[in-house]
Amino acid sequence: MSASARLAALFGSTPTVLPLAGPDPEATAALTLLDVLRAGELLGGAGEPTVILVNIAPRDGHWPNGVPFCYFRHREHLVISTLNPRVLEPVRRHLGVTAVEVTDVREALEAAAAQWAEFDAAEIDEIARTQFRSLWYVPLLARWLVDGRPVPARREELAAPPAGARPVRVAVVDNFGNCKLDAPAAELPGYAAHAELELTDPAGAVHRVRCYDRLPDVPRGEPGVITGSSGVGFAELVVRGGSAAARFGLREGDAVCTLEPGAVGDTTAHGTTDTAPSGAEAGDRVLVG
Repeated sequence: MSASARLAALFGSTPTVLPLAGPDPEATAALTLLDVLRAGELLGGAGEPTVILVNIAPRDGHWPNGVPFCYFRHREHLVISTLNPRVLEPVRRHLGVTAVEVTDVREALEAAAAQWAEFDAAEIDEIARTQFRSLWYVPLLARWLVDGRPVPARREELAAPPAGARPVRVAVVDNFGNCKLDAPAAELPGYAAHAELELTDPAGAVHRVRCYDRLPDVPRGEPGVITGSSGVGFAELVVRGGSAAARFGLREGDAVCTLEPGAVGDTTAHGTTDTAPSGAEAGDRVLVG
């Protein structure tokens, strides 16, 4: 709530807060960010610009005071995020975001104090040293960028992940127990032919699940893989009239199959027992203003 109040004081409006409380907040944040940006399309006009803040900050000791914050613009929208390759990969791949601007907290604060903000040395030090950067720094950065302030930053290209097989994971489990996967349905081998996919549950059991175009095409009480509403036609594992998450024991971050290079559209996806990556710190969230 403190971050919401701070943003309201800076922008004059209260943001929408989307908590990321599941076992794999990186996967959830990645798909949520893609969905929020896609929601600004097909409006029949320009629409209104938005500011999107993404805070996924694992305390793994790699950075002296947490992962740095970066920003990019997509059309009229400003996105500020921790520099997290997994969170940013979907917008790189599907929206063509090729680079981000990486900021340093102390450098940005000192530049602001020298040009437009009223901070003394003690206040700069307090904000630069705090572990609560999403509360004290990120709202300021958002306001300054919206105002066109010259915040110092270094450009960093978003590299494509290494070539090779990759797991397809559950990114989001919705309120109905539908499992939104992190890959387009069209990339799943055999999807176009309505073939069966081999999906592996966390216990290692392999399930053959048929592909369908839409949820109404799935027989009642049966599982199916369909084109869902998220991403750019991302796949969704469903049980018509039931919960896919409950039926297969799935949680966010669980891998259900593996995509092999060059296998799209003509073979069966291979089951996998890979589990979720380590989670990020409590309080991860996406804020939209």
